[in-house]
Order: sequence, then structure tokens, then C-alpha cells
Amino acid sequence: MSSFGEYIKNKRLELDLSLRKFCELVGLDPSNWSKIERGKLPAPEDREKLDQIATVLKIKKGSKNWQQLFDLASIAKKKIPDYVYKDKDVISALPVFFRTAHGDKPTEEELQKIIDLLKGR
Repeated sequence: MSSFGEYIKNKRLELDLSLRKFCELVGLDPSNWSKIERGKLPAPEDREKLDQIATVLKIKKGSKNWQQLFDLASIAKKKIPDYVYKDKDVISALPVFFRTAHGDKPTEEELQKIIDLLKGR
């Protein structure tokens, strides 16, 4: 999976948009945006700015690419996406996920809960 900056840069280049032209269309500073594309700065916090970026990149609202853009932005900001908080089953599975990511082995019951949760999606 690519980073937010790599993802945006690839989409921008697919449309043959220069960095300067892209920044002009979105109202961003090219110098700062270059740092975002290189992973030196995180994604913008502003939801409206992310919507504008998606529009300029011709990413259809609600599409897989739309979701990926916003997921990558959340990851770049080291935040859990808002939609995760709306699903209490997913929230209840996060502590097990975090412990597992930290190196602790989940119980069979905890593992089965996560598998069932993922299958239901």
C-alpha cells in the first residue's frame, strides 16, 4: 500500500497534472505540497481540502479510490478513520488488534471474533 503522498502524486501524474498546476487548482503551496508527496508532512486535516483534492483528481465520491484517499489521509495523520468509531463491533475488536500488533498472541476466541467480524464485511 502506498502512502497518502505517493497515492496523490500517482493520481496527479495519471492526469498529467504538474505539481504547480495541481496546487493552483486546489489552492495549496507547491513547496509544502511537495513535502506531503514525499512523506515529510502529513495529509491535510481539513475535510473540505481533501474533498477538493479528490475532485481535482477526478476521484468519484463514494468510490474505492475515494475511500482509499481518506483512509490514507487518516493513516498519514496517525488517526483512526471516523467510520471505524461508528461500528461498535469494530471498536470492541481494536484492543485485541493492538495487542496482536504489539506482539501478544490473541486467544482462539479473540481471533475467531476478529475473523467473524471481517467475514461479515
